[in-house]
Amino acid sequence: MNSKLKKQKSKLPFVSINMAMTADGKIATANRAIHSFGSARDLEHLYELRAMADAVMCGARTIEISHSILGAGGEKFRKRRLKNGLAEHNLRVIVSGSGSISPQAAIFKKGFSPVIVLTTARILKLNLIKLSAVADEVKICGENEINFRKALHWLHAKWGVNRLLCEGGGELNDALFRASLVDKINLTICPKIFGGRQSPTIADGKGFAKLRLTAQFQLCSIHNFNGELFTVFSRRKTSNFA
Repeated sequence: MNSKLKKQKSKLPFVSINMAMTADGKIATANRAIHSFGSARDLEHLYELRAMADAVMCGARTIEISHSILGAGGEKFRKRRLKNGLAEHNLRVIVSGSGSISPQAAIFKKGFSPVIVLTTARILKLNLIKLSAVADEVKICGENEINFRKALHWLHAKWGVNRLLCEGGGELNDALFRASLVDKINLTICPKIFGGRQSPTIADGKGFAKLRLTAQFQLCSIHNFNGELFTVFSRRKTSNFA
């Protein structure tokens, strides 16, 4: 890759999804007790991808369950970000349609980069006040559901986000797929089986009702590393995306 990432000409950020899933397509166990199951190489890959993004976005439930702070990683990856022409630390974006994420979550206690909360008009006034006190900005982006196209336009215009990395969970991914906003998928397939009809997948939520409307991607690369498959899919130019 070039020493500096190319800026996107579009008013929308280039959106990548990064997920690890089991061989049966699960991203956590049914009770969500197990949510991190990839190898050390998969974790390093996560930080490599963050080092190429202006912002990292994650759903509120995933943030709270994993206690993630969406950091850039150690000095190695912070230096890589600077080499790529980015800020030392990535912007952090939390998606919480109801605004119910706890203001005591670990991510709010680490002030190395701004934290943005995307929510809807459903948020209770008290929650809005509490989150506004700990987040750098709380943005209402819809009445009952988040309008992700408008939200991403806003992130680009207000915060200079040209490349956005989404790390789930499944309902957030699904919303981005349905909004025709995903450009690339980085998917690590791990040699494990979780099973369970209640176990979450990389795209839960409403999904697509008809085959002709589905999000279509093409395989760009696949690499086997100690039994894990690191795959990259890009959006098909002939797909139904707008």
